[in-house]
Amino acid sequence: MKTGQTLQEVAAEIERQRGAKKDYLAPTSQLELQSNGELLRVNGKGNFELTGTAHGQIAQHIGIPQKYYDKMKAEAPGLLASNVNHWLHSSSEARMVRTLDGKARAVLSRRYRPLDYSDLAEAVLPEIIKAGCRVESVALTDSRLYIKAVTERLSFEVKKGDVVQAGIVVLNSEVGMGSVKVEPMIFRLVCTNGMIVPESGINKYHVGRAGELGSFVEDFLRDETREADDRALWMKVQDVVRGAFRRDIFEGTVKRLQEAGEKTIEAPVEEVVERAQKRFLLSEVERSGVLQHLILGQDLSQFGLVQAITRTAQDAQDYDRATDLERLGGQVLELGAADWKALSAK
Repeated sequence: MKTGQTLQEVAAEIERQRGAKKDYLAPTSQLELQSNGELLRVNGKGNFELTGTAHGQIAQHIGIPQKYYDKMKAEAPGLLASNVNHWLHSSSEARMVRTLDGKARAVLSRRYRPLDYSDLAEAVLPEIIKAGCRVESVALTDSRLYIKAVTERLSFEVKKGDVVQAGIVVLNSEVGMGSVKVEPMIFRLVCTNGMIVPESGINKYHVGRAGELGSFVEDFLRDETREADDRALWMKVQDVVRGAFRRDIFEGTVKRLQEAGEKTIEAPVEEVVERAQKRFLLSEVERSGVLQHLILGQDLSQFGLVQAITRTAQDAQDYDRATDLERLGGQVLELGAADWKALSAK
């Protein structure tokens, strides 16, 4: 599992951001991308440097394919500004511009209601401590907050000397990159690999507010109603965290890990890793890492490939991608017989 920041560092940064972040609601006719393709002018509020996330949200909102948007940004920023401003100014629909430290970190629907990282931490961390868990890794990235916790109360020796423990990943985004999620995880002590268990194997909890009322009704909700809705959601998150460490779920995943150890890789390892690269869209650096760790692990089985992928997560350049690879390890574990044969057979 990739090491993020310390809990103290993340707590301090969340507190700092709480006082520094500002949201602006403005019609798109009052938003303007500057000719350098980097700054967004919010009428009356100033110019803000756009993050990659915000650029992507603008592209999606106005319907410019991301690949073409990125090409214009790199090679013809003036053309990008002209295109973006034309479509922004053709409507007066309001957008929420979320800013932090002089940057526009998100451009979202005006009805987007963020769930703050500080509220998530206050709701989840006490429950993790009560459950006798340890926080194994935590990180605050540009797009998400991650809390990864593990318990010693649910552990099993998959192979002699190879112990795994149950864990969870709690994540949230303040910039429109997904709602609150609580995902089961397996933590391998011998190499500190983390594997996120996919939805196809066991329940994957996606916690949201109760009911989609529609924009007409939303316009009439009082602030007190919204606050009560948020409180109810955090109570649901707490309930899910309490229930996520279930023995039956953990034992089912352990059984699949043991079965994966019996499914051998028959094709040359270089060929198998190349197939995995194409299927799961791994970068060349990631392909090389998986191959290296698969060979060093000396376990040419489905279990060995899972561990090679999750070990490669520790080498990822950023925490978001590392978590993606931990999730990918779980997906490889859940491959059906036909898919595993296509990946591993001669």
